[in-house]
Amino acid sequence: MRTFKEELKKFLPTTCEELELRNWDSLDIIFVTGDAYVDHPSFGVALLGRLLESRGYKVGIIAQPLNPEDIARLGKPNLFFGVTAGSLDSMVANYTASRKKRKSDDYTPGGLNNRRPDRAVIRYVNMIQQVFKDVPIVIGGIEASLRRFSHYDWWSDKVRKSILVDSKADILVYGMGERAILEIAKRLESGKNLEGIRGTMIWKSSLSDELFNGLTVHHLPSHEEVSYDKNAYNRMFREIIQLTDPHRDVALVQKQDTRYVIQYPPSPPLTQKEFDELYLFPYTRRVHPFYERLGKVRALEVVKFSITAVRGCFGGCSFCALTHHQTTHVISRSVDSILEEVKLLTKHPDFRGTIVDVGGPTANMWSTSCEVRNSHGQCPKNCLHPRVCRNLEHDGGAQFVDLLRKIKSVRGVKHVFVGSGIRHDLILDSPNADYVISALVDFTSGQLKLAPEHAHPHVLRLMRKPPVEKFLDFKRRFEEFAKRKGQRKYVIGYFIVGHPGEGEDENIYLKDFIVAYLNYIPQQVQIFTPTPGTASTTMYYTGIDPFTNEEVEVVKSERVRSLFKERIVNRSKRDEYRAEITD
Repeated sequence: MRTFKEELKKFLPTTCEELELRNWDSLDIIFVTGDAYVDHPSFGVALLGRLLESRGYKVGIIAQPLNPEDIARLGKPNLFFGVTAGSLDSMVANYTASRKKRKSDDYTPGGLNNRRPDRAVIRYVNMIQQVFKDVPIVIGGIEASLRRFSHYDWWSDKVRKSILVDSKADILVYGMGERAILEIAKRLESGKNLEGIRGTMIWKSSLSDELFNGLTVHHLPSHEEVSYDKNAYNRMFREIIQLTDPHRDVALVQKQDTRYVIQYPPSPPLTQKEFDELYLFPYTRRVHPFYERLGKVRALEVVKFSITAVRGCFGGCSFCALTHHQTTHVISRSVDSILEEVKLLTKHPDFRGTIVDVGGPTANMWSTSCEVRNSHGQCPKNCLHPRVCRNLEHDGGAQFVDLLRKIKSVRGVKHVFVGSGIRHDLILDSPNADYVISALVDFTSGQLKLAPEHAHPHVLRLMRKPPVEKFLDFKRRFEEFAKRKGQRKYVIGYFIVGHPGEGEDENIYLKDFIVAYLNYIPQQVQIFTPTPGTASTTMYYTGIDPFTNEEVEVVKSERVRSLFKERIVNRSKRDEYRAEITD
């Protein structure tokens, strides 16, 4: 039986005692994160830490520090500190769509929201700078990625500067940072500067040709311009989306007061071999004992025995930040790698035979491809809106279904479920639709969750979502197949209220749709939260669709937005709300 010390050595170190267990005097890299340390590939710090470890670097983790003393506990790293707010933007994690402080945090031991500060990246960088004056600081993750240029911040209701300038970190890694973080470590190890690394941003007080090394330089509207001119803000957003592509060698520059932030082109997507490698590192799939003693981390329980099969999404939904974070390039793991990970899961002492999810941002995008995107980058068209592009090579998810069956055949696996997002319009666009839908019945645990998001055509067009009739068609087919198989399984819809374009009439339209076509009162209804980096947030701030320049109705009253939700979820009071909202 393994001792406690032997168990600790399975994790990346978090205390000086763990350094002593390895006979290490110091660490090369220390990650600081707003999440508890969970050694699972769904958590970015664990994944990047294991990747760096595999390349010979000594990596430690400080999770959810409360003060500079916490920052100091592992000493000064030889190379750099890596800072992230965690798996969520800290303001999204800390506040509801009504700007009320959340009581719970699924990424914190015990579930209490008492460990992650507001604007966590800035706070953590400031803590580090109080203790260590001369250590390079690298920021990354969702919060840093989506706030890397001037951005509308709903919580303060103003346009804020780049988080790189506000934090005064040395470099920002945007998107999925595997290649960039390895290059940063390599350069610092050899004493080189951090200029020109793809997938990163730096800031400078002046510009020179040496910073760009032959790249095309594009100047975005300045922070001052986008702060008072909403047309300039729209142009900035549009240019960032269109020019941030690994196939375009464009450096984006934005002036922020007397400084300049410089975004180098994105890193190319990982090869399948590189992607496969990330998920076969020796993860324990457990919370580190230092944090585990403080309570359970609910976020782990949801993904503990899940499989990431695909990364990226070309859906282009207006309210989703994934395109801004990862671009639209989709990469898929190999079947062999996925099956190898499944075999590892079956050997885990806590595994009871159920794979809770196989997928990614959109599960049935696994094995899809687009030769235009692969060779030339993202074209101006949306791949799925208003209809599925003919250049897209896909089978609706037939190969994905075959993958699920192969996983199910692995010894020790009793059940395999799909909990990731599914694009039903992609399935319906394929001649394999009935085959895929029928198979999904067998890989659904009770209810298949889909996201029509709304019902009104105008709102759906602004969301870049398919017509709601496609949702109804998919729902009907799925439930018919379930009935034929003697299984009581249903499709449940997610909806958003308060999105730009939804006024009183559109909200009533959604309510009437749900009453007419759904046999339940949906609980999966959220009020739109304007998060940094999305087209929907740009519409919310400017009142204009940044891609079409059409004016968009925006309801900003929190009371009205809350009433929009109440009208949908509280059937007994639905008839009362029209009078209240129009008062």
